[in-house]
Amino acid sequence: MAVYEGPVQDLIDELGRLPGIGPKSAQRIAFHLLTADPVDITRLQSALQRVKDEVRFCTVCGNVAADEKCRICADPAREDAVICVVEEPKDVAAVERTREFRGKYHVLGGAISPIDGIGPDQLRIAPLLTRIAAPGVREVILATDPNLEGEATATYLTRLLQPFPGLTVTRLASGLPVGGDLEYADEVTLGRAFAGRRSVDA
Repeated sequence: MAVYEGPVQDLIDELGRLPGIGPKSAQRIAFHLLTADPVDITRLQSALQRVKDEVRFCTVCGNVAADEKCRICADPAREDAVICVVEEPKDVAAVERTREFRGKYHVLGGAISPIDGIGPDQLRIAPLLTRIAAPGVREVILATDPNLEGEATATYLTRLLQPFPGLTVTRLASGLPVGGDLEYADEVTLGRAFAGRRSVDA
């Protein structure tokens, strides 16, 4: 039920639609914005508009990019033979912080979740298979989140990838808590998980 009138309630409602923002947080943010310096509001508006106007997704891996390719796909020093599969662009940033991985990425755009109506067809699985079919790819690391959706996605991908000749499919090793997100794992834990990754059987 609406507590405030007009634009204030509209702002609270819109903020509440953002992931991780509950009603109380939405209210706090709304009233902070009401009392903020106009220069700060203009800067926030500009940042939001630039994100919508300028940021796109890499045509190769699906990561956020300023150009057709993200900086990782465009980097000739990165190894093409190893592809790390993650759910979201934020997971790329989490893995990069470990400095353990020098290959390239593939962002699925989510995980299989029947409850949310997300099946394999809603994910970027077809482009992944196209990339793996190219000569030279020798390993795919499944770095989906260690929760039910992430495990279901990894299991599904393992079955799809097993028939590719000469391809090793690995999953991040222990060290990541079950039910957690890569985004919140510290660098040491995530780094150890990468160093101890293991082969996966269908």
